Amino acid sequence: MKSQFKITNDPIKILHISTAKSWRGGEQQLAYLYEELDQKGVEQIILCVKDSKMEAYCREKGHQFVSQVKRSGVDPFFAKRIKSICKKIDIDLIHTHDAHGHTYAIIAAALWKNKTPIIVSRRVDFSVGKSKSSFYKYNHSKVAKIVCVSDKIKEITAKDITDQSKLVTVHSGIDLTRFENTHVPGKLKELIGVKDKFLIGNTSALADHKDYFTFIDVAVKLNQKRKDCHFVAIGNGPLEEEIKNYARGKGLANLSFIGFRNDVPEILGDLDVFLITSKTEGLGTSILDAFAQGVPVVATAAGGIPEIVHPEKSGLLCPVFDSECLSLGLDRLLDNAALQQQLIAGAKQILATHSKAATAEKTLAVYRSVLGR
Repeated sequence: MKSQFKITNDPIKILHISTAKSWRGGEQQLAYLYEELDQKGVEQIILCVKDSKMEAYCREKGHQFVSQVKRSGVDPFFAKRIKSICKKIDIDLIHTHDAHGHTYAIIAAALWKNKTPIIVSRRVDFSVGKSKSSFYKYNHSKVAKIVCVSDKIKEITAKDITDQSKLVTVHSGIDLTRFENTHVPGKLKELIGVKDKFLIGNTSALADHKDYFTFIDVAVKLNQKRKDCHFVAIGNGPLEEEIKNYARGKGLANLSFIGFRNDVPEILGDLDVFLITSKTEGLGTSILDAFAQGVPVVATAAGGIPEIVHPEKSGLLCPVFDSECLSLGLDRLLDNAALQQQLIAGAKQILATHSKAATAEKTLAVYRSVLGR
């Protein structure tokens, strides 16, 4: 089918929109994408929020960006900035990387008559039709493609999308070189003051969908079976105090909270098992990080996780909220060196198709399909 948008042989010009002030998985994926597409000659500019982590990243890397104050609520002037950038630079495509960015791109089209087609990244595994406004923005005529980070996300999103041809899966990827010869043995153990214990940890944000409450329940159950384990949460987030209070209420003394770290490649390898207990998940790139560092994984079957954690092949998988299954999996894995090596080997095979380069190449193919290039 012919593209409905302009066709030229000039370099593709992309406006990425990121409205988060913090730095989590979605922001990291945008960073990877920018870096890879930059090497392919794609012209890009990032519209981000003033004083955000994304702005700091762009300044550090020398990437093209525009930072804009975003007022609370829906800010029509943020949307107007989108229109002005598209007009000034002759942008070919807008790529939104979070829900608010998507909203502002639609406002720019509806209110300010911006004509630039929109690519939407979809990373979360819940329905888009929960409200009329959400249904409207996903089915807007200017939305050319909805890029889902897993087949599961695509399946869930499809239920509320009128034009199914707009949906495409592009699995998230990671920078495999980030974990090459970076592990500093013993650094994490020294940091938390633990020596002769198995370390079981998670690098997810302390947010609701990551379900650290089940993580804590698993720790409590495993403590009833054995006394040679220590748990560690590497990350921060809005539920930090609530989660810490829950752990205290359970009397869990062998759990360390060390906050957000920039040295994850140096400390991740100290973990004996990576335990992720999410109740919803797009794909789970923190799992890919663990794969890259050679840490075996025990996970819940949330969202797209089963697309990378294949039971008994690349990890152990349990139902969401099932702390008993998760604790039994940990107990079994810690005492079975052969199983550990089996899972690590299987994980390496998964990584071969989940690099940031592969993700960027597939994303570029989406851009080209929309523009007919």
